[in-house]
Amino acid sequence: MNQKYLAAAEAWLAQDPDAQTREELQKLIEAKDYAALAERFETRLSFGTAGLRGELGAGPNRMNRVLVAQAAAGIGNYLKGQGEAHPSIVIGYDGRLNSDVFASDSAEILAGLGLKVFLFDSVVPTPVLAFAGKHLNTSAAIMVTASHNPPRDNGYKVYLGGNNGGSQIVSPTDKHIAQEIEKVAQTLTFGELKKSRAFEIVGDEIRDAYISQTTKLIDRIDNPDALSIVYTAMHGVGWHVLSALFQRVGLNLPITVAEQLYPDGHFPTVDFPNPEEPGAMDLSFAKARSYDADLIIANDPDADRLAVAIPAPEQAAGWRRLTGDELGLLLADLMASKAVESGRTGTLASSIVSSSALGEVAKFYGLGFKTTLTGFKWISKVPNLIFGYEEALGYCADINHTPDKDGISAALLITELAHKLAGDGKTIADKLAELGSRYGYYETGQISIRVKDLSLIAQLMQRFRELPPSRLDGSNATFTDLAIGSEQLPPTDGLLFELADNRRVIIRPSGTEPKLKCYLQAVGDSKAHAKTKLSSLENEMRELLKI
Repeated sequence: MNQKYLAAAEAWLAQDPDAQTREELQKLIEAKDYAALAERFETRLSFGTAGLRGELGAGPNRMNRVLVAQAAAGIGNYLKGQGEAHPSIVIGYDGRLNSDVFASDSAEILAGLGLKVFLFDSVVPTPVLAFAGKHLNTSAAIMVTASHNPPRDNGYKVYLGGNNGGSQIVSPTDKHIAQEIEKVAQTLTFGELKKSRAFEIVGDEIRDAYISQTTKLIDRIDNPDALSIVYTAMHGVGWHVLSALFQRVGLNLPITVAEQLYPDGHFPTVDFPNPEEPGAMDLSFAKARSYDADLIIANDPDADRLAVAIPAPEQAAGWRRLTGDELGLLLADLMASKAVESGRTGTLASSIVSSSALGEVAKFYGLGFKTTLTGFKWISKVPNLIFGYEEALGYCADINHTPDKDGISAALLITELAHKLAGDGKTIADKLAELGSRYGYYETGQISIRVKDLSLIAQLMQRFRELPPSRLDGSNATFTDLAIGSEQLPPTDGLLFELADNRRVIIRPSGTEPKLKCYLQAVGDSKAHAKTKLSSLENEMRELLKI
């Protein structure tokens, strides 16, 4: 077995064009570190509906130039086999380590296969890349990003045009592409892949088109001086586009967290560049306190997510980050009211793990409502979508032009709402209280367990399936195995418990990180009542989910 890993490592080393990963691999071979070699060569990063995502390093179970080249060639071969006379693709990348290299390699390989290729001139937010696929009407689009994953990760996100509407791929497309990637990996080395520089560079013209389209989402803001706003890009790529967008609509530029404003793939100020993680927004809170600000808006590194924080004098930091469900409720109500005012009909949609309150918003405005599986690959396919969101800080308000979650347009919309409220002498907190009174008091929370051994998650899921509890926190619980599927939802690896006292638990593995996630919801007669019910349920589930 050890010789198998050595042979695979030496074959990989012979084709690897990257000096850093060659050096890494050479040291492991010389040290005969079979455990490390097995970790890299026992399997390969699987290509799925989320594309590729993993830690940087040498070997097929890491993100590197060889693996990305195989993926690019496999995607190109898949597109060429779809019957389109002249398939095309647009490629973007963020500020993570090697994102620019992976994007350039992909452009050369796809151009070498004869595709019409557009490559962004520099870093770009994921929603702008998704917009570019629709704007250029390409057969597909690739975004090199690991979004909010840990600093040493990178990834490869694929969108498909045509009948897929420019949104992320779903099964069975992922399996067909994976088969093409495997064929390339088995037959061609990096050096044998044909490459060409015959691709077109795009940039500011696409960014400007995105900005022009996004400005149409909001009404005129007559009081731009009413609020003081703090912004952080979380060491990502959001600032260039967001600042241009704010200027275009006449808004004052936010106060910025300078240490996190520009792309830095090392993410020096945060352990995990995710606004949801503890401590990630501490610098934003400090900046807001020093300026006595009214609002904080934060993008994740590729700017497809948005976090918002509001003043909270009762908390030690003086600020509170809104949950994804609270922000989703605010934006859903805003977009639904805009739709009704303009005479538009359509549907609101949210993922199954998001708050059920969205259904009440749809009912109030006479709109349709749809629950989907987790991920914007599903939300973006809801017909006539007015607004869609998932609790993991993802929001989509312009599906016809940007078929993915978009933290930049969401930032503009929440800023518009905050200014409208300020004009009436109100705050975001006041609006949340008003919506609670109208739709009911929904409280949601999440337990997230990060693991190194993914088999632990599978074992726990199996344990719950075999012996699902009939009572949770003193209430009868009805169990549904989401892997079975239903008329409303396709099968997915998840467990649903609906409690008799109007609470809910959903347990599922993360699709992008080595985590088990447990989503909790409680509905009460008041916010305090709902919080109490949620807290009690969370304590119960933390005990049951110990790995």
